[in-house]
Amino acid sequence: MAFEPPQRLVRALGETAPSGDDWLEKLPEVAQQAVDLRELTVERVQVPGGRSSLVVLVRRADGTPAVLKLAPRRARPESERAALARWGGLGAVQLVEPFAGEGVLVLERLHPDVSVRSLPEAKALLEAAGTLRRLWVEPPGDHAFETVAERTGRQARVMRDSGSGSGGAEVASLVSAALEAREALLAAPPEVRLLHGTFRQSKVLAAERVPWLAVGPDPVVGECAFDLARLVRDRVEDLIATPSGASTTRRRIKRLAESLDVDQERLRGWTLFRAVESGVRALRVGRPRDAELLLEFAGWL
Repeated sequence: MAFEPPQRLVRALGETAPSGDDWLEKLPEVAQQAVDLRELTVERVQVPGGRSSLVVLVRRADGTPAVLKLAPRRARPESERAALARWGGLGAVQLVEPFAGEGVLVLERLHPDVSVRSLPEAKALLEAAGTLRRLWVEPPGDHAFETVAERTGRQARVMRDSGSGSGGAEVASLVSAALEAREALLAAPPEVRLLHGTFRQSKVLAAERVPWLAVGPDPVVGECAFDLARLVRDRVEDLIATPSGASTTRRRIKRLAESLDVDQERLRGWTLFRAVESGVRALRVGRPRDAELLLEFAGWL
């Protein structure tokens, strides 16, 4: 079959592709090679799929359903592999093959079209938070995972450049507040754990061996509040559309912090930083509507 990348993936990778990158062009050939090498039977390419990888639903030679995932180096697939190996299926999807080749992951099949977003909001947050708690384990002593300080340091440098050049005084003020919050938070982190890194409701899928499992980590090592912060703004478009959005957000921070034993102010600070970083990035790549939502949300914090 033709392994055409979904348009969502094409757009997302186009925003971050370095000059001369040809990963998308080579993807159909690489996918076919991965299928042939493992004698996989292809069912379909998952659409709309993710923003950093091609996900293909397959069956292995013995008929077992599985997922073939291919990602470019800049999406850090080897870091994902290492994190999934560390979790060993506890709270996250399992590796079917420990090493399937650089940029190639073979994973257990979940229910790709059913995430916790299908649940009512309160129930979805509860299930997502419970899944996230299981991922917060000690990182291996010899790990090579990026740290929260390293990742947010890269982001902070871009924010300083982008935030001062677009969006006016209001955006510049939010960027300044976010950067100050980051500096204060990094001064005394309360714990060091292996984190999912990009956790949200759509990253939690229905499974067979347990009700819900996390997928698609971009793992990082640091404090738990950083990981939880992205979950706070889930369904941001609904929050913005509601007159009580700001108060709902504050209650959400309080409820999530208490349920996962995370400091409420640290969670608020990381939520601010991550929302502003995402908003500034959306401005930079030409997604003004997303930027507007994220920066309005950040203003509530």
